[in-house]
This record gives sequence, structure tokens and C-alpha cells, in this order.
Amino acid sequence: QVQLVESGGGLVQAGGSLRLSCAASGSIFSINAMGWYRQAPGKQRELVARITSGGSTNYADSVKGRFTIYSNNAKNTVYLQMNNLKPEDTAVYYCNADPGPYAVDYWGQGTQVTVSS
Repeated sequence: QVQLVESGGGLVQAGGSLRLSCAASGSIFSINAMGWYRQAPGKQRELVARITSGGSTNYADSVKGRFTIYSNNAKNTVYLQMNNLKPEDTAVYYCNADPGPYAVDYWGQGTQVTVSS
């Protein structure tokens, strides 16, 4: 089992910045990749950014150049630095841990990010 605890959401004006944190505990040796997803009201959950255990990253086109995902392995924590935030970034952001194709993903409880115009 893996437990994920998110923090760092909040209310910010357009153009501002926030940093989300996701602390993992438990059987973290089983994790192949971690990522951030978001879900806005009335929309499907979508991938925002992902980082593999080897350090490779990928991003949604809508956040490229504005968001950065990185990890601190010593702290078992993944971060999402979000700059130049836009109102359309408003959503609940969820941390995800991917243990590979033979097991179920783990999810955090979600943290609200609201960007005012």
C-alpha cells in the first residue's frame, strides 16, 4: 500500500504561482511513476504532469512552459511548481502513484487550486 498526502493548493490571482507537494509513504519501492492530475467541474480528470522513477517527465500541452514537476527522493515527495497560472487552471489537483501495469494506481485526496481573473 502507498499513502499520498497533498498540500499547497489555494486561491491565487491570474499570473501568480503555487507549488503543490505530494508526500508518499508505505510501499514506495513499488512505484514506477508519479504524477499530478486535475479535474475541473463538469470535466473529466486529466493528466497534468508525470515523472518516472528514472526522472523522465511529460506534461499536458496546456501547461508546458508554465508547470514543472520534480521530486525529492530523500523526502519521498513530488512537487508541481505552477507559474503564470490562468483561470482555466482552476481545478482539484490529485497526486497519483503508478505501480505499473499489474496493480491499481494510488490517489491522494485532492487539493483545490482556484485562479481568479
